[in-house]
Amino acid sequence: KLASTQIMSTFVGIDIAAKTVDLVIRHDNKNSLVKTFEQTLNGRTAILTLLQQHAPQSVVMEATGIYYLDLAVALHDAGIPISVINPKSFNHFAQMKLEHSKTDNIDAALLAEYAQRMTPEKWTPPQRNKLKIRDISRQINRLTDDCTKAKNRLHAMKSYEDTSDLVILDEQDGIAYLENRIQRLRMAALEMIKSDAEIVQQFNNILAAKGIGEVSAIAMLGELIILPETLKANQVSRYAGLDVRLNQSGSSLNRPGRLSKAGNAYLRSALFMPAMSAVRHDPNVKAFYEVLVARGKKKMQAMCAVMRKMLTGIWACFKLNTPYDSSKLFSEEHKKACA
Repeated sequence: KLASTQIMSTFVGIDIAAKTVDLVIRHDNKNSLVKTFEQTLNGRTAILTLLQQHAPQSVVMEATGIYYLDLAVALHDAGIPISVINPKSFNHFAQMKLEHSKTDNIDAALLAEYAQRMTPEKWTPPQRNKLKIRDISRQINRLTDDCTKAKNRLHAMKSYEDTSDLVILDEQDGIAYLENRIQRLRMAALEMIKSDAEIVQQFNNILAAKGIGEVSAIAMLGELIILPETLKANQVSRYAGLDVRLNQSGSSLNRPGRLSKAGNAYLRSALFMPAMSAVRHDPNVKAFYEVLVARGKKKMQAMCAVMRKMLTGIWACFKLNTPYDSSKLFSEEHKKACA
């Protein structure tokens, strides 16, 4: 039902894409501000600052994919009234308004009007323990990256005979410190996982895959447990940036597709090394990879296809609550091809 219009109230509509966020502030029945932000941490911080200044009565965004989540959590934690609505509900509202044009700014303006005229329920974020596991897994990812860079620096230092022993010792101490931090966070993540029967089952289902160890499983779990279970496998692939983006315009008709890489870099990073290991040690994955290479795919393209397949299987484990089984992902023809 339509709610009564409240004069001099402020309502906000937010349209979220993979790389940008369009925001419209509606005040006194008029759109008073239209602004675009980057879909980054700095962009979310700027949005939060702006909304705290305007103190809106209601903020509405669509549950499109998963790009809304980080911003929705930030607004909720800041005490800003946020509603995340079903896209179908919004489409019906747009049809009622006889709005046929569709741009990000128009959608944001309609969402602001939806916030004013409808009474959407306030959004509840994922369970805090799941968000904490994600935070820890991301910190492990960042520290692991720092540790890898430090080890590369140490290797370069040792290859040069005149490098100061003190400098080498300092780099070694730094690596040890990073490794201790990573181990402490890993143990904390495992304790949090073990405290929830559902989460520990999901964790064990991931570990059933050849090539996936504890650290990689923690990283995948942290990113996947906060996703809505209604998402389909192709939506999760897009979320990870593992979807293929075609570029076939003008004279570039034969240009091969490339990964969009517009999604979750943490999830892509968590999948890469397990995929490489699975290609070596899992006969099903190895057969799939070799068939793709034999068909003319570059090795990195084939590896990305393996990552996408593995993610599909892991997401199926989440939805069906069954251990990962690569034999269900790859056909018998792939196995015979490398026999």
